[in-house]
Amino acid sequence: MDPSRLHPQARTAMRVQQRVPLTRATLPAARLSMVRATPDEVGSGPAIRSVVSVDAGGVPARLYRDAGDDPLPVVLHAHGGGWVMGGVETHDGWCRHLAAASGWAVLSVDYRLAPEHPYPAAVNDMAGALGWLRGPGAVAYGLDPGRIVVAGDSVGGHLAAVTARRARDAGIRLAGQLLSCPVIDPAADYPPLDEYGLDREEMRFFWDAYAPAGVDRTHPDLDPLRADLTDLPPAVVVTAELDLLAAEGERYAAALLAAGVPVTATRYQGLIHNFPRKLALFDAAHLALAQLAAALRRW
Repeated sequence: MDPSRLHPQARTAMRVQQRVPLTRATLPAARLSMVRATPDEVGSGPAIRSVVSVDAGGVPARLYRDAGDDPLPVVLHAHGGGWVMGGVETHDGWCRHLAAASGWAVLSVDYRLAPEHPYPAAVNDMAGALGWLRGPGAVAYGLDPGRIVVAGDSVGGHLAAVTARRARDAGIRLAGQLLSCPVIDPAADYPPLDEYGLDREEMRFFWDAYAPAGVDRTHPDLDPLRADLTDLPPAVVVTAELDLLAAEGERYAAALLAAGVPVTATRYQGLIHNFPRKLALFDAAHLALAQLAAALRRW
């Protein structure tokens, strides 16, 4: 590790979560480790006007509202965790912050996890929740079915990007997409940045769990770079210099721009994978949150 490249706060952040070598046998321990690290990484988040559990068309989800005016635009949020861990609890603090900072409602989707539920379970759950947001169930919660943004961190960014493309293909116009340190490319051709947190073997485990042998990873649902990207909603893409996913996230931002999609892409220097979620550890996480919230207010 080159200490000169690493943000000082990243040194502390990399020691917070107990790292568990990922195998099928150790996955329960890895899931628990992520949950246990959440208070120290994310914090509890602000008290906001309303937090309720909802059945989003058969998909469990949690709805956050801080503004009082109806109808509220809504962020459809997919959590990170390699498709195999994480959930509404690990991202509760972040969703609270986003709702408070933006004035938008946030619907955090508790999609099914791999390997118990491999592709396409997670992205189908996102589609189910999007369908619910566009129907009478969401209207009953004071949500605006005409102003929906998809968002996600890490593999949640992948799910958000795929959901945005699927929505366009179905004739649904979303207002935007917020992608934080997104997973994009199943080729898994990563740079040697293992010492900065997320490593290449973990990513290969995640991909094998979500899209196991026999699944065509060239399908646009798995490789967004192979999709027709025209007429997708405007995007904000946040990457971190020392994240092995940075290059693929930036390639995706460039591909969106080449397809005529308005894109704001920002690389945060000296930082590591998924720093925006870790609001209790990184000053830059609050800057990234402010950037995302500003985009929502503009949309």
